[in-house]
Amino acid sequence: MSGPGISVVICAYTEDRWEDILAAVSSVRAQSRPALETLLVVDHNETLRERLAKEYKEYDEYTESSGDAVVRVLANAGPRGLSAGRNTGIAAARGEVVAFLDDDAVAERDWLRHFAEAYGDPRVMAVGGRTVPVWASGRRPDWFPEEFDWVVGCTYRGLPRGRVRVRNVLGGNASFRRSAFDAAGGFATGIGRDGDKRPLGCEETELCIRLSRARPDAVLLIDDRAVIHHRVPEVREHFRYFRTRTFAEGLSKALVARSVGAGKGLESERRYATRVLPAGVGRGLRDALLARPGGAGRAGAIVAGVLTAAGGYVVGSVRARRGGTTFRVPQVEVAARE
Repeated sequence: MSGPGISVVICAYTEDRWEDILAAVSSVRAQSRPALETLLVVDHNETLRERLAKEYKEYDEYTESSGDAVVRVLANAGPRGLSAGRNTGIAAARGEVVAFLDDDAVAERDWLRHFAEAYGDPRVMAVGGRTVPVWASGRRPDWFPEEFDWVVGCTYRGLPRGRVRVRNVLGGNASFRRSAFDAAGGFATGIGRDGDKRPLGCEETELCIRLSRARPDAVLLIDDRAVIHHRVPEVREHFRYFRTRTFAEGLSKALVARSVGAGKGLESERRYATRVLPAGVGRGLRDALLARPGGAGRAGAIVAGVLTAAGGYVVGSVRARRGGTTFRVPQVEVAARE
């Protein structure tokens, strides 16, 4: 197998996603380009950790005869939350590249192959992919605009297509060279998710901007052929969650701006807000005039999402100035390569 060895990190926190976690691991084990290992990092849930360790006990060592790669189950070694869980996985990973997959997503068969191809260029430090929503109701709600699919952790309308350079990758479907973490440190704690308690995000955005500053020659890519399918539970199909998540995004963007400056922290968002979203409102209003389902709802949701995110940004900026919100960028001690 040519190209870099890839370790896949899946962070989990609740037994409610048991079947999803098993499906995620199975999708990694079915890759056309095998992963070196799968690391399941459990976020301060000993019952889940023990259950997963028992489930994958027979795969805790690599066996040449069967060809089955290792599946290791680890406890989050840092504070509660997704960022520290990812850092735990990075520290334990043996691969030259570390890929991240959400615990409620499944990867298409060539997911890792497309990642590996991009790393043929030594300047490439990160590669992300395309995340497709799988709606619990069976279809997208009529009112839910594609421009806001990031609300449910998926690729949104307005991102460039193909394999292209980007400011940042999206964390649920992403990969990094291990050397990227040597240069920039790990994921900042205090920004990202903490189970279901707060739907924050942007930790991968902050990391990517920090990486580009530490390595100005670094190339960050999205390859939309590297596809995963992400389950969207019924509760996230409602406007109440949409409003909560967009407000939380504003809070998160304020933290990113505090870390890296508003210029870089909001660079991509300006294009999104001035080009992508107005076009989305226009399409919604056009569909409403043509009596197509959901047109007015989508236009209204875009406007509401912008206003709510802006409100979150203002609140987050005030909190940051008052010193009420803190985060930390840890250095990650990576495992020795075997």
